[in-house]
Amino acid sequence: MSDPAHPHGDIHSEAFLHRLMRRQLTLSILCASAFLVALVGLPLLNYLAPELMARRVAGFTWSWLVLGVLFFPFVWAIAWVFIRRSIRLENQEVAEVRGSPGVAEAR
Repeated sequence: MSDPAHPHGDIHSEAFLHRLMRRQLTLSILCASAFLVALVGLPLLNYLAPELMARRVAGFTWSWLVLGVLFFPFVWAIAWVFIRRSIRLENQEVAEVRGSPGVAEAR
């Protein structure tokens, strides 16, 4: 049963889950957008600036440096950001429902 002191209900309510899923969907779209920019950006750079991408850096062309060396850490960074922010969203939602002012206001 919902406590009137907590207008958002409890952590098992549909409203709680809907809010959390909505916020995580926004986060997912942002992370996917960052990935797609990198994924589409490399071929575009190769097409639009072939001279730049053919320059050598540390024995690699820019194109291969980005694709073979930098792309994997970039994907790991996106995953790391997604996981940390997703956990933070869950904690904030729970704090709002339980009425912990310090954590909920830290957004």
